[in-house]
Amino acid sequence: MPQFKYKGKLKNGLKKEGTISGQTKKQVIEKLRTQGLALASIEQMESTFLNKDISIGNPVKLEDFVMFLRQFSTLLNSGVSLRDATAILAKQTSSKALGRALDQIEDELVTGRAFSDAAAEHKKVFPVIFIHMVRAGEASGALDETLDQLALQFEKQHETRQKVKAALAYPAIVGVVAIAVIIFLLSSVVPTFASMLSDVGGELPGITLFVLGASDVVAQLWWLIILLFVLVGISLWAVVQKPETKYYVDYALLKLPVFGPLLQKAALARMTRTLSSLFSSSVPILQSLQMVERVVGNEVISRSLKQSRDALESGQRLTEPMRKHWVYPPLVVQMISIGEETGSLDQMLTKVAQFYEKEVEYATDKLKALIEPVMIVFLAVIVGTIVISIIVPMFQIYSEV
Repeated sequence: MPQFKYKGKLKNGLKKEGTISGQTKKQVIEKLRTQGLALASIEQMESTFLNKDISIGNPVKLEDFVMFLRQFSTLLNSGVSLRDATAILAKQTSSKALGRALDQIEDELVTGRAFSDAAAEHKKVFPVIFIHMVRAGEASGALDETLDQLALQFEKQHETRQKVKAALAYPAIVGVVAIAVIIFLLSSVVPTFASMLSDVGGELPGITLFVLGASDVVAQLWWLIILLFVLVGISLWAVVQKPETKYYVDYALLKLPVFGPLLQKAALARMTRTLSSLFSSSVPILQSLQMVERVVGNEVISRSLKQSRDALESGQRLTEPMRKHWVYPPLVVQMISIGEETGSLDQMLTKVAQFYEKEVEYATDKLKALIEPVMIVFLAVIVGTIVISIIVPMFQIYSEV
C-alpha cells in the first residue's frame, strides 16, 4: 500500500507530522481531516527498500494472533468500544506487523468504516477466514462471541500443527546429525587411517575401499555436496509453490506408510474445525467451502472440497463426492451426512474435529516411540560401517605380524 508523508496542525494548535498509508492521496487527505488535522503539505513517498514492509511467510505468529483474538473478545465483552479496543491492542501486541495494521484500522474506524472492511486491506496479517467471520459477527451483533470462536479455532490449529512438527522434527534432527557425523568421519578421521593403511600395503577389504573412496569424494567435493543439498531444498520449495505440482507432492505424502496417516488426520482436523467455525458464524456454505479450499493446506483435500462445492451447486448433497474419495474415512462422511440430515452440520463437524485432534495426539506419541529406536539403529549402522571398515584391515595387519 502507498505511503504518504504529511505535515499539519491539530485543532489545539499543535503541529503534527508523520507518515500514513492509503490507497489514494484523496483517501488519505479525507482520513487526516476526519482526525481534525489541518494539512499544510502531503506527498507520496517513493517505494524503497527502507520504507517497504518486508516479511517472509506469515508476518504474525499464530500464538500472537490467538492472544490478540482472546484480548479483543474480552475487551468487547467488557463494554469497551470497537475503536478503543483496537487502539489498546495496537499498543499491547508484541507483533509489529499486527500493531501497524491495527493502527491503520483504527484510523479507518474513525471514518465510520467497518472493521472487517478495513482488515481486508491487510491480507498478510488477517486470514481470509478471520475477515469473513468478523463480517458475519458484525452483521449479527455478536462480534465478541465470533472472536472467541476464532481464538478457539486458531488455538486448536496451532496445537495440532505443533504436535505434527514435533513428530517430524525428531527424525529430521537425527538425520541432520547423522549426515554431519558422516561428513566429519569421512573428511577428518578416515583420511588419517587411510595414509596408515596405504603405507602398510596389501589387499584391502571391499568395505574399506568403498569408505576410502567416499572419504576422497567428501574431502575434495564437500562444497559441492552442500550446494547440492541447498539446490534440492530450493527445488522442492519451488515445486510446492505451484498448485499443479503441489497436488502430487501432497498425494505422495498422504500415501507414505508411517507419516501419511498422521498428515491425513491433521489435515482433516483442520478442515472440519474451520468449516465448523464458518458454519456456526452463519457464513454461507458455498462461500465457506471456497474459503476452506484456500486455507486447508493440502491440495488433495482442497480439490475434493471443490468437487463437493460443485455438487452442492448442482443440487446434490455435500457428501456425494466425499464417499467416492479415498482421503475421507467412513467416519467423516457419515458424521457430515448426519449433520446434513439433522441440520446440525456445525456440531457434527466440531465432533469430527475433536476426534481427529485426539487422533493426531495419539499418533504423534506412537510415532515418536516408533521412530526413536529406528533412528538410533540407523545412526549406529552408518557409524558402525565406517568404524568396521577401518578396524577390519587393522586386525588383518596385526594377525599377519
